[in-house]
Amino acid sequence: MPGLLARIAAGDTLCGDGAWGTQLMAHGLKPGDSFEEINLSKPEVLAEIAAHYVEVGAELITTNTFGASPLNLATHGLAEKTEEINRAAVRAIRTEVEGRALISASVGPTGKILTPYGDTDPAVVTDGFSRQIGALIEAGADLICIETMMDLEEARLAVAAARSRSATIPLVATMTFNATPRGFFTTMGNTVEQACSVLVDSGADLVGSNCGNGVETMVELAREFAAHTRVPIVIQSNAGLPENRGGELHYPESPEFMAERVDALVDLGVAVIGGCCGTGPDHIRAIRAAIDHHRTAAS
Repeated sequence: MPGLLARIAAGDTLCGDGAWGTQLMAHGLKPGDSFEEINLSKPEVLAEIAAHYVEVGAELITTNTFGASPLNLATHGLAEKTEEINRAAVRAIRTEVEGRALISASVGPTGKILTPYGDTDPAVVTDGFSRQIGALIEAGADLICIETMMDLEEARLAVAAARSRSATIPLVATMTFNATPRGFFTTMGNTVEQACSVLVDSGADLVGSNCGNGVETMVELAREFAAHTRVPIVIQSNAGLPENRGGELHYPESPEFMAERVDALVDLGVAVIGGCCGTGPDHIRAIRAAIDHHRTAAS
């Protein structure tokens, strides 16, 4: 099937998938477990989740590698299995995805704070990202998605590591922003304008935001991105902000509520629309239907 950049260049809007963490927890994983170890022990679970997302219309399927950098894996004693775990994640979903969707290789933050604010050497972070991303590319990922970044410098290192591994693989970079009275900022104080400039200059083909906000706030974030960059935009909203109900987290935005904002996102030039925390196959089915309706109306 056509690659990500070719489809976007042709004017298409693609539907991403939804959250993976909640789907894995539905299969028995618990907070504190290594979600990435399941790539080795239960790859059939990954295939099942991927199949569900493909069936409802997702055109990009995420690998279970968000925390599969060596620095993250080290907390579970798995750093030496970095390449094996990342390759296994791609392999586990390839059969379900091949010819029907693109494999989007997830790369999340390390959970460390870089010097001089923290104690982690940027060179160590870069090397870890390079190991992870190299394995994902070798295994056949269709694109790299560096996501949920809150420190622009760490995101830059990840983008640079990806580009050192491949000059041509499509590269997405998304950050998480907080809405404040002064505008949108990451936890480390980075603005949308700064993110656009640094990430694109470092080699990202698409930029945008995921996590941290419901879809209405993400529409406003998309407007900010559209004002500061000419590259395609990616938006992956939470299903609202989580609420504690009886000791369990509940995300309030329904599939229909999120789908009603798709036209606004497409009109702002968003090229990939998916879901993050709190979203599942029902949300993605509704988002895909809204994208298809917009495609039909525009033709």
